[in-house]
Amino acid sequence: MHKIDLQEKFNCFSEHWSPKIVGELNGQYIKLARFKGEFVWHQHDDEDEMFMVIGGNLTIEFRDKTVTLGKDECIIVPKGTPHKPVAEEEVLVMLFEPASTRNTGETTHALTKERLDWI
Repeated sequence: MHKIDLQEKFNCFSEHWSPKIVGELNGQYIKLARFKGEFVWHQHDDEDEMFMVIGGNLTIEFRDKTVTLGKDECIIVPKGTPHKPVAEEEVLVMLFEPASTRNTGETTHALTKERLDWI
């Protein structure tokens, strides 16, 4: 057991849309990511996904609405729900999702990460 200093971990990387794993519990990865710009429309057919904003503002577009999250706010996107994260300015995000979850879900794109780094 050891504590995880989120700011220290965020300082370990600067690339956008490239989640890093900082922990694992009950088959779920805890991931940190820096978002900036627009991601790709995608969905996760078999997994829910939780986005928690650590710093900045994150917009998540859905087919029928848009949700904006600020620092210390989170949202759970149910499995099978098409969504697209958008960050006008850089945002720091913590993600909770099953270890099997691919960042672009069922979509293959230039931003797809097949293997994530542990930090």
